Amino acid sequence: MARRNGGFIGTDGLDAPDPPTGVTGTEGNEQVSVAFTAPTDTGTSAITGFVAQVSIDGTDYSTGSNTGSSSPIVVSSLTNGTAATAKVWAINAYGTSAPSSASDSFTPKLQRALFAGGNNGDDAVVNILNVIQYIEIPTTGNTTDFGDLEAALQGRSPMGSSTTRGVWSGGNTGSGTVDSIRYVTMATTGNTTDFGDLTSAGWKLAGLSNSTRGLTIGGNGRTRVIDYITIASTGDATDFGDTSTYAEEAAGLSSSTRGVYSNLGSGNTNTGTVIEYVTIGSTGDATDFGDLSVGRGNLMGAMSNGTRGVFAGGNTGSVSNVMDYITIASTGNATDFGNLTVARHDTTGTGSSTRGIVMGGNNGAGSGGGNPVDVIDYITIASTGNATDFGNLAANTQKGAAISSDHGGLQ
Repeated sequence: MARRNGGFIGTDGLDAPDPPTGVTGTEGNEQVSVAFTAPTDTGTSAITGFVAQVSIDGTDYSTGSNTGSSSPIVVSSLTNGTAATAKVWAINAYGTSAPSSASDSFTPKLQRALFAGGNNGDDAVVNILNVIQYIEIPTTGNTTDFGDLEAALQGRSPMGSSTTRGVWSGGNTGSGTVDSIRYVTMATTGNTTDFGDLTSAGWKLAGLSNSTRGLTIGGNGRTRVIDYITIASTGDATDFGDTSTYAEEAAGLSSSTRGVYSNLGSGNTNTGTVIEYVTIGSTGDATDFGDLSVGRGNLMGAMSNGTRGVFAGGNTGSVSNVMDYITIASTGNATDFGNLTVARHDTTGTGSSTRGIVMGGNNGAGSGGGNPVDVIDYITIASTGNATDFGNLAANTQKGAAISSDHGGLQ
């Protein structure tokens, strides 16, 4: 039973509720979603609401507050990058409960995925785009306009991202490839800004990064080149090393120390299985990692949570819905993960520390050998299983490139 006057406030010997239990916080962009279990013992009368409050020092729970009638309660206007905890109080007509136990620590952060460029024609009729779109990764829904690339480009590589800055490189204008590198500030919408240049022009490049350094792998027109940049500092790219063979239409992902990519060889091969890796902080040539579960080419989507990496889609001679995964710290062959909602190649992937996102692509059904789609899928990277529909791009688009602001920009 609830204690007599068991809460902070009680009147006339009547009882406030017991405190809520099982409080957890799921961070978002400048906010936290506070989940909890309502008390079984509601006191003398029914619970009329709950109050969730946030603390950055574990003592003063006044950093942020909100009320609600049930779990969860979203507390907004928090500071990204600052760790906090939450407590919840239950309220009835006669008083307010004692506080719940504090949640585990959480850190609000921007969890945004950006999708840039690509084309919405088919393989015979190309309509190249300069649009940048974004989604908030923890939610579901369609993309929102972010801004524009400096030019309409397809096959533009995600070169790297930090929690604050996203960088793309290379691309194809339809009349030729470029060597330009451009960046955006992830938290503020707007057009790209010049960053510098690659060591050579190319498109269909793989990208991977940690929070400090971004790499571009191979690509059409660049033979075996690996370049790198320091994400926080503008300037031209520097030679990193070489892939083992020509790496066209590869897909990259990473942990904070190791970058892994599918090295699909040359000639748009549909049977490539090779996976290679580099140590991001040290320049040098790539090393063999293992093999994909199914050989496939043509721009798979790739994503990681820092521990596990997932390769999605591709072309086995026909479009593929296959997803397979690796443990980034351990070399070896990939293992089946599940299936995409729509089989496709020329797609792109990114994600957060929990969720992987696969955006756009080509389902192979149109004239000229392909048909772009507007599909966005998501997965929970730590749990194998099939993908779930997230929402849609602004238009059917293939050969775009995605980056993320979450967990140090790991692809």
